[in-house]
Amino acid sequence: MGIKQISVFLENNTGRLAEVTGCLADAGINLRAISIADTADFGILRIIVNKQEEALAALTAAGFTTRENDVLAVEIGDVPGSLAKLMKLFRDANVNIEYLYASLEGREGRAAVIFKLSNFEHGLEIIKKHGITLLERF
Repeated sequence: MGIKQISVFLENNTGRLAEVTGCLADAGINLRAISIADTADFGILRIIVNKQEEALAALTAAGFTTRENDVLAVEIGDVPGSLAKLMKLFRDANVNIEYLYASLEGREGRAAVIFKLSNFEHGLEIIKKHGITLLERF
């Protein structure tokens, strides 16, 4: 149970992000969540899309290096302290968060947060135990 995320490895050059997003647009793929992290030489674009297999096929055909990962997406209140409470649950359960980002996919008054955890199953257990809304698709 989780969501598939696509990681796209990009050279840190002008226009590479435009190439990826153009490739996805040409294939009729809609981005549901997006994050990018960079270093001096390369970046990792992390995306959740509406058509996973089609996106992977389009990106591969265009010559991009990709990887698929399982991530957890949860819905929390869009109020001060909601994320802090969730972080405390993970800390107290000794669950390491490798990275996180948010999506605009939340309902009114709610926020969607996507996590890559060092221990996926343990994180899933914590989420279920505490009644946190797990998102299974965007």
